[in-house]
Amino acid sequence: MAIGDVYDAENCEDVHYVDTGMYDVPEYGSVYVVDAERPALVDTGIGARYENILDTMAEVGVAPEELEVIAITHVHLDHAGGVGYLLPECPNATVYVHEIGASHLADPTRLWEGTKQAVGDQVQYYAEPKPVPEDRIVELTDGDAIDLGDHSLEAHHAPGHAPHQVVFHDPAIDGVFVADAAGLFTPSTDEVNVTSPPVNFDLDQALSDIETIRDLDPETLLYAHFGTEQTGDRLDEYAEKLDAWVSAVREKRAELEDDDAVVQHFVETVETPAVWGEHKAREEVALNVRGVLVMLDRTD
Repeated sequence: MAIGDVYDAENCEDVHYVDTGMYDVPEYGSVYVVDAERPALVDTGIGARYENILDTMAEVGVAPEELEVIAITHVHLDHAGGVGYLLPECPNATVYVHEIGASHLADPTRLWEGTKQAVGDQVQYYAEPKPVPEDRIVELTDGDAIDLGDHSLEAHHAPGHAPHQVVFHDPAIDGVFVADAAGLFTPSTDEVNVTSPPVNFDLDQALSDIETIRDLDPETLLYAHFGTEQTGDRLDEYAEKLDAWVSAVREKRAELEDDDAVVQHFVETVETPAVWGEHKAREEVALNVRGVLVMLDRTD
C-alpha cells in the first residue's frame, strides 16, 4: 500500500477509495468515491494533496462535472478540509453535512484556529480551509438520507467523537462509512487503534455510537482511517480498547498528578503502527491523551 494508490472497496460494488497520504504517511487517510447514478465523495481529506482525489475520480470514470454529492462525515479538517478546494473543480457538487457543522464550512475561521491549537506542529500537513458557499450546503440531521439513485447514504448522528459527526449507512452495499466512530484501522497490522481527540471526545457517547453502528448490522466497515474491513468482531474490539484506554489515562493522571507527564508517559509507552512513522505516531498519541484529559476535566 502506498500514498495515492486507489482500491476497490471489497464486497462494495461501485465504491473505491484512495490513500490520500494524510500527514505524509500511508494507511491513515481514505476518501471514498461512490460511482453511483449520482456520483458522490465521502469526505475530502485535509486539503493538501486534494489532486489525489481528482485523480481517483478520473481513474474510476467520474468526471469532475459529474460529481453531484460531497458527503462529509464531520467537519474536522482531516475530513472536511478539502471541500473548498474541490468545489471549484466540481461545479455541480452539493455538500451534505450535519447541521451542527454547516456554519464551520461556510466560515472556517474558528475551525482553522481550533485545529491549529489542537494538532500543534501537525498543522504543517494541512492546507488552510477555504469557505464553502452557503448555497452549496445542505444540512443533515439524524435519519436523513442522501439519494444517489442506486445507492443511498443514510445519516446516523454519532457525536461521541465530535458533535457534528454522522456515519453513513449504504444499504446497497450493506456497509457503513464509519468516520472516526469505529476507531482507526491499519491493514498492515490488522488492528483497530483508538481516537479520542480534544475537545469534544466523550467516552459514553462514543460507546453509544459503536452500538449505533452495531444496530445497523453492516457486513463492511468503511473507515476514514483507513480502508475497508469485514465487521466481524471489530466493533467489540474497538469498544474494549476505547474503554481500557480511558481507564489507563485516568489512572495515570491520578498517579502522576501532572498532565504533561501523563502525555509524555503514553507517548513513550504506547505501541503504534510502524507505517505511521515516529512523528505521526507521537503526535497521534499525544492528541488522544489530551482529548481524554479534557473529557475527564469535564466529567470526573
